[in-house]
Amino acid sequence: MTATKASGGRSRNLILASMIFAVSMTFIDQTIVSIAAPAIQRELGLTSTGMQWAINAYLLSLAALFAFGGRLADTVGHRKMVTLGVIVFAGASAMCGLTPKGGLAEAWIVAFRVIQGAGGAIMFPASLAIVVQTFALRERGKALALFFGIAGGLTAVGPILGGYLTQWTWRAIFWVNIPVALIALVLIAISKPTTDHQTARMDYRGLILIASGVALSVFGFQQALIWGWSNPGTGLCIAIGLAILVVFYFVEVRTESPLIQVHIFRIRAFLVENLVLGVAMLVFVPVFFFASEYAQIALGKSASQAGLYLMYFFIGFVVTAQIGGRILDRRGAKLPVVVGCALAAVGFALWAGKVTDLSFGNQIWDVIIAGAGMGLMLGPASTDAVNRASRLSYGEATGITQTVRNYAASLGLAILGTILVSQLRSRVTTSLVAQGLPRGRASLEASRISQSQDASASVTRIPHFIRLDFAYASREVFYLMAGIMAVAAVVALVGLQAGVQDDPDEGAGSPEKATVSPEPT
Repeated sequence: MTATKASGGRSRNLILASMIFAVSMTFIDQTIVSIAAPAIQRELGLTSTGMQWAINAYLLSLAALFAFGGRLADTVGHRKMVTLGVIVFAGASAMCGLTPKGGLAEAWIVAFRVIQGAGGAIMFPASLAIVVQTFALRERGKALALFFGIAGGLTAVGPILGGYLTQWTWRAIFWVNIPVALIALVLIAISKPTTDHQTARMDYRGLILIASGVALSVFGFQQALIWGWSNPGTGLCIAIGLAILVVFYFVEVRTESPLIQVHIFRIRAFLVENLVLGVAMLVFVPVFFFASEYAQIALGKSASQAGLYLMYFFIGFVVTAQIGGRILDRRGAKLPVVVGCALAAVGFALWAGKVTDLSFGNQIWDVIIAGAGMGLMLGPASTDAVNRASRLSYGEATGITQTVRNYAASLGLAILGTILVSQLRSRVTTSLVAQGLPRGRASLEASRISQSQDASASVTRIPHFIRLDFAYASREVFYLMAGIMAVAAVVALVGLQAGVQDDPDEGAGSPEKATVSPEPT
């Protein structure tokens, strides 16, 4: 009896619910910290770059370790890895909330954000693999639409909850993960999801290569904010990191039991879906950080009001995520992915065109459109990519897609952050010169403003010209986001084939099946 049939007597919906609660913490933490960033930065005395690292370290850790988490889940057992990941994530969250003030603050919060990311990297591929194995191919689009849609809805709670919790203490944004983790562990214990997995050796050489390659290249982009693009150290970090990733590819091709079966990229749909996800993720996670900063600095909103600003994005996201999943089951991935990317591009372009009006009400529908586009394409692209793998490799395939997604998100945050700071510095310099300040002093003052926590202070302390300059800098970022999503739409239009895919496990004689080990109930 296969694991899927064995789990048929249990409530598949309960299994789905347990996995949603497990991964919801990772989704919430992608937005809730962005909302609280100004408060964290002020209380702990972090620089803008230090605060960005507190956000980026989490994404970097996810990107570096997702492949490891996916492979571990397929070889050790999905339920074990979900449980371990939830415990690690919740423990690290508690420690982030206990960050001490003083010189140790930055190192402390960044370190435990890295551990949070490691917990998420262990948890997420295993969770998604359990859902995929629990539901038949023609039902996965709908099931994973609920998975991503409800998780996205819980993500939407993040900004609002983060805003209100921050008014009490920013530390509560991390502690809120603990009750969510307890609910997830109880549901896992009740539903007892059962999946197939196959024992194999772990490729630690591959793990070291991919983790160091991702870390170095993203570090180079991040440090461009401090060192500048002309500094040879910036290019050296990026070049060495990318070179290590190239070495990783060739090592994996020749490894008997690799961390990643790189030949899966020979499947055209899998390759294209990951390209689309990589391009789109340059936008999806960074938009929460930049929109939150814009709402609080340019619009003068409180943290909770900034959360409501982002809530409109998720209204569009959650609704179209359900539509996209149903289209995937009936017509395949191409239609929702292409239309979703194009719709997001339109939404971001319209949004960019209005940010300098400094009017929250004028932007609402544009924010909803951008969110709707992302919701329509994200679930189908992720689900269709994982569906290309065999049932013994769902965790590994998820690890690959999530590595691509989170690596791209880290790059997007670093690159777009560099552009925002550069634009803000330029515009503030021009504004100060116009007010009579010598250009040299104006340039120094503009650099200080763009790098310090002054930009996150109360709106009553921010001059109107700086608010407007920040809005113009944000406009450039949102227009770039629109262009990036247009590129994703073109990649999907040219690369994807229309139609519903076949189940890769049907009719295939699988010699591996003899060594399959279903997880014990």
